[in-house]
Amino acid sequence: MRLILTSDLHGHLPDIPPCDLLVIAGDLCPIEDHDILFQANWLRHEFVPWMQNVPARQTVFIAGNHDFVFAQEPELISDIEWPGIYLQDSGCTWEDLKIWGTPWANELPGWPFTASEDKLVDIYDEIPPSTQILIVHGPPHGFGDEVIGSVTGDALLVGSQALSKMLDRLPKLQLVVFGHIHEGAGSYERKGVKLINAALMNVEYEPVQPLRVVELQS
Repeated sequence: MRLILTSDLHGHLPDIPPCDLLVIAGDLCPIEDHDILFQANWLRHEFVPWMQNVPARQTVFIAGNHDFVFAQEPELISDIEWPGIYLQDSGCTWEDLKIWGTPWANELPGWPFTASEDKLVDIYDEIPPSTQILIVHGPPHGFGDEVIGSVTGDALLVGSQALSKMLDRLPKLQLVVFGHIHEGAGSYERKGVKLINAALMNVEYEPVQPLRVVELQS
């Protein structure tokens, strides 16, 4: 099964090659305007038509910390008939694959879908042990989460310890898809599990990073 993985679109809608499953790990809406009404209209009139034309048999996606409308006024988009599956601390089964999606990341004051590690423990505890594909916006600690501190210039790992611990409790897990930390984009492996930071944008918010392709057994 051919999967195309991406994240952190920030309003850029890339050309998607033919695939079985397209996975989008959050931060869908344009970076230049976080107004909730603007986001609702953009999702309705730009994102949905793009999804309708994507050559994927199925699309599964989550929100991220820039997608205010999903967190603050979900009723503005509740009538949208998504041409795919939206997950928000919920799961689905597709082609016998157990998929769970959660939009959370480590706490950033003022941003939706971010929380302290204590709260993330409770959020990630909801992930079923049968999960094979996990879609989460923020990275686990130590994988695709390195940033350079603006004050000290030191390399800092900003991923979630709670998420890392949860991964050890998912015996069926094959793939974790995330984004959020643009400079951490790339492919990693942890105890035989693929972990992919699929951010499309680089740290300057330019859509120059590649779509990620994974072949997966169902």
